[in-house]
Amino acid sequence: MDLPLIWAVLIAVAVMLYVLLDGMDLGIGILTGLVKSDEERNMMTATIEPVWDGNETWLVLGGGGLFAAFPLAYAVIMPAFYLPILVMLAALIFRGVAFEFRHKAVREPTRKFWNGAFFGGSLAAALSQGFVLGGFVKGIAVDGRSFAGGTLDWLSPFSILVAVSVAIGYTLLGACWLVLKTEGDLYEKARRWGRITLAGVALAFAAVSLAMLSVDPDVTARWGFSMTEIDFATLGPLAPIPLAGMLLTLWLFRDLSMTSGPGAAPDWRPYLLAAGIFLSGYLGLAVSLFPFIVPFQFTIWDAAAHESGLGLMLVGAAVMLPIILIYTAYVYSLFWGKVEPGDGYHG
Repeated sequence: MDLPLIWAVLIAVAVMLYVLLDGMDLGIGILTGLVKSDEERNMMTATIEPVWDGNETWLVLGGGGLFAAFPLAYAVIMPAFYLPILVMLAALIFRGVAFEFRHKAVREPTRKFWNGAFFGGSLAAALSQGFVLGGFVKGIAVDGRSFAGGTLDWLSPFSILVAVSVAIGYTLLGACWLVLKTEGDLYEKARRWGRITLAGVALAFAAVSLAMLSVDPDVTARWGFSMTEIDFATLGPLAPIPLAGMLLTLWLFRDLSMTSGPGAAPDWRPYLLAAGIFLSGYLGLAVSLFPFIVPFQFTIWDAAAHESGLGLMLVGAAVMLPIILIYTAYVYSLFWGKVEPGDGYHG
């Protein structure tokens, strides 16, 4: 049994679930900055109120799994991204406080402050995660088995591009979730936001893919690209991944553009299509980096903990992960359906 590979898959799944679920939360937080009505803003937050705390569980599982299963990778990655990770954690805490306090505010200036804090915390958390991803893909300076770079190594034009792309992608997830959960004027706004952010996601994917050509030749070589030629024998088997992303993008744009008629899409489909677009990008990232857990420095087998420890932790994961998945599915099914004016926090 290849325990390091199993743990790498478990951590990858946890991170992907975090991106799809809490990314949607953060996207809705960003979209609250576009509305002026408190009633609409309350309806937007009501769509995530029963689930947003649980969504962040997957971030804890991903980070905790990395620490326990791949301690060498954790020891290298964390010092490289201390600043954006600290900003992300502070932003998540601040938006959590704002989520509760905005309902308590009586005076208009105080309510505006907490609404702005919820928007700002959501945007800061999304951008911070993008900076971590961009810096991770760009590469980490390593000397022996330790991080050897500087405090701001993660900051580069490429990481800025990735950070903006992640924020736009999260906003798309949020807009598609609002299509599923709302009605009336807010529903129409969500469809419009979805079309705009989908165009942004398409441009961002294209820009990041082109920028990857200058990041590391090892990445582009895996796809059969170089600055002078294309190896179609290498590219051919991998081509379905980006092609699926493009087809899902076109399908989602069609669904968001048609609100009525025999060809109109059910309201649940845009979010699933948006998740599929993210999944295609995630698989593309896996192809670019696997089996390295610290890009082109350490593989998952180099960085893994002792197999006895991995086996013991796997027993615990085999018990707890199904419970978490069942509970998450139950909560989402329990609060399925459209929100209405007046739904949400009443404390």
